[in-house]
Amino acid sequence: MTQLELIGVIQRYGKHTVVDGVDFRLEAGQIACLLGPSGCGKTTLLRCIAGFEEIAGGEIRLHGETVSRHDSRVAPEKRRIGMVFQDYALFPHLTIDENIAFGLDRKQREDASLRVRQLLATVGLAGQGNKYPHELSGGQQQRVALARALAPRPALILLDEPFSNLDVGLRERLSVEVREILKREGSTAVMVTHDQNEAFAMADEIGIMHNGRIQQWDTPYNLYHRPANRFVADFIGQGVLLSGVVGEGNSVRMELGTLISDTPVECHESCDHCEDGCAVDILLRPDDIVHDDASAVQAEVLHKAFRGADILYTLRLASGSEVLSLVPSHHNHALGEKIGIRLDADHVIAFKKHDACGDDPECEIRIEQNTAKAVSWHR
Repeated sequence: MTQLELIGVIQRYGKHTVVDGVDFRLEAGQIACLLGPSGCGKTTLLRCIAGFEEIAGGEIRLHGETVSRHDSRVAPEKRRIGMVFQDYALFPHLTIDENIAFGLDRKQREDASLRVRQLLATVGLAGQGNKYPHELSGGQQQRVALARALAPRPALILLDEPFSNLDVGLRERLSVEVREILKREGSTAVMVTHDQNEAFAMADEIGIMHNGRIQQWDTPYNLYHRPANRFVADFIGQGVLLSGVVGEGNSVRMELGTLISDTPVECHESCDHCEDGCAVDILLRPDDIVHDDASAVQAEVLHKAFRGADILYTLRLASGSEVLSLVPSHHNHALGEKIGIRLDADHVIAFKKHDACGDDPECEIRIEQNTAKAVSWHR
């Protein structure tokens, strides 16, 4: 059953369009995330779903009922929505029990004590109900805010940057815990964040927003491994784009070697397959490039970032292009040292090159010269 549906939603402030024709659908029990940089329109969109703002165009539906159009809007308190705010918004003069019970109506308050005890146990705060918010840690206060939102059993939970006030370690742990709580309650939820690690930990599906539009609505795996355009490829994870030329037999020739795909190479910003001789940029993630002392391809260590079990190396190729490689930390190489590397990618992610080789007759020659020294790689 569809719990939330947005159809061509537009929101403007004066002449400035903040949300520009957003469409997506969320089924009951799903957790979604609106992810993007500051100013992309994600928080405005969340406020429109909550009913805090009118919309300039399109339609918002909750459990099949239209709650927002440009000429009408159902009040926030009548939408059966629970809200978890960035600053928790707990009442400092009320106990934890009283905070959680605050959102229950008169009929629900008859069973409030039982519901509050159940939720305190669910969020891992059993026996803490008599305390006040200032007596709890930030992570515990966030759990209380979630319990208060869940108390009336709303049809939809909205979370606005819920972990931004917490330190990194607690953020990662709590995002996993909150997902488990929402799944246990069978809740449908939409979260807004600019932190992709939070989004990956929490969401079943993620909408990448940029300039008020959804660039790609997909699973975390597909966003990382099958980005729809250059913005998504650059925003999600770490990676570089390396020049290549499409060859026969679904191959792509590049400085690091030749990639062979078992399907036709697709240019992700075009519906057409890339043709033989088409100049492309290939997306390579740090885990696509493996340290291999036996490899003929050598790269110079420019930078290194120690990460405990791994070191993230920035490497310069013979052409001057730079790539990233994630290497086990016992391979500790010095800056300026040359190391062997090889490709170990799962699939080819290609984008049609904007400055194609047609304007530069030497372009393909340089690629050919570099790849002549490199080893071939097959999927």
